Amino acid sequence: MKPFTTLTIVVLALVAFLHLLRLLLAWRVTIESTTIPMWVSVAGAAFGVSLALLLWWENRK
Repeated sequence: MKPFTTLTIVVLALVAFLHLLRLLLAWRVTIESTTIPMWVSVAGAAFGVSLALLLWWENRK
């Protein structure tokens, strides 16, 4: 597997892990005066895990 592919998989998995951690620990994220809803982390975790797994699976071959 190429090094940048491995790095991309690790970064995507880390992003997904942080989104899941936000969900489990109920961290509030506020940007200026706007609170980011928790469903954004659900979507972010699903997207990150999906991309990391698909990229890993594609490069296994």
